[in-house]
Amino acid sequence: MKNFEFLSPTKIIFGRGVEERVGAETKKYAAKVLLHYGGGSIKRSGLYEKVVASLKAAGVEFVELAGVQPNPRLSLVNEGIGLCRAEKIGFILAVGGGSVIDSAKAIAVGTPYSGDVWDFFANKAAPVETLPTGVVLTIPAAGSEASKSSVITNENGWLKWGLNSEVIRPRFAIMNPEWTFSLPPYQTACGAVDIMAHVMERYFTDVKGVDLTDHLCEAVLKTMIKNTPIAIAQPDNYDARAEMMWAGTLAHNDLLSAGRLGDWAAHLIEQELSAIYDVAHGAGLAVIFPAWMKYTLRRNRDKFAQFAVRVWGVEYDFEAPERTAWEGILRLEEFYRRIGMPTRLGELGIPDDRLEEMADKAIKPWLTTVGNVSKLTRDEVLAVLKLAV
Repeated sequence: MKNFEFLSPTKIIFGRGVEERVGAETKKYAAKVLLHYGGGSIKRSGLYEKVVASLKAAGVEFVELAGVQPNPRLSLVNEGIGLCRAEKIGFILAVGGGSVIDSAKAIAVGTPYSGDVWDFFANKAAPVETLPTGVVLTIPAAGSEASKSSVITNENGWLKWGLNSEVIRPRFAIMNPEWTFSLPPYQTACGAVDIMAHVMERYFTDVKGVDLTDHLCEAVLKTMIKNTPIAIAQPDNYDARAEMMWAGTLAHNDLLSAGRLGDWAAHLIEQELSAIYDVAHGAGLAVIFPAWMKYTLRRNRDKFAQFAVRVWGVEYDFEAPERTAWEGILRLEEFYRRIGMPTRLGELGIPDDRLEEMADKAIKPWLTTVGNVSKLTRDEVLAVLKLAV
């Protein structure tokens, strides 16, 4: 086990009716806030009215900025920064899923910064201060409600890059599973894939002596495997939705990272798919993650075999451990297909004529390889993409 520091300062407020507390929680930080959200879904569901009523009851003044898209755009972030400065905003409240939260974090860190907020995502600067943020979560997927991460798409070049910094973790996350009942099956499944990918990025480590966090990772994965089909078949099943929502937070608040080194190559490769083709992040991960697993299996065979046995119940083949490992990957793909997810680029409508470009972009300008455990060169990233065709 590696040395580690663990900090998870986000206050989680979980359960039925907790959205009524948003005004009181927000007022602890500022009297005037930016209310940030996506399209019309929170208005159609009635959540918008509840949030606004709670803010008004608490005496919190707010300015609105809607329009966040999946794969949130830098242009809207810059608009939000200008709005926060002009209106002297002291807090940002994100109501939505990971895209809204990531956008809110970027606005929050860019508002007090004298330079271009993209500097943080381009690895040219590190943030030292931010406006505080809070979350009312509507989509369990990205885990951004308690993470130190934000991923933004720059339309200039269609670059989807991420920022990781402790200063951007939200102060609180209000999480009522009832507000996820209206999620369509496809969006529910995309969220499930994203949650599982966050766990697997941490799970496939080569660090020894991490059996405790191995088991924690496996528990979250098995929770998702059990509850995702239930939530898709029974959208208003509170218990299944609650299990998924809490799993999403645990998958990405860094508890499962303690003492181990994660890889993250699959995420960085997928980001180029969603940047260029604007596909759902979870759908892209359903294609890329199994391809990455197949390519790197021999580099970490025993961990992949453990995954097959402990997560999927595969019987260990003592004469051919690699066969055991391979079976785990096949069962993951079968699960993705069962919940309506693609497992090949063609199923996403993505041609194979831009694989070279995606491989080039996956290796960021300040990197020579991608991935922390199985370090992949540009040509190896291309090989992974070809396995996904």
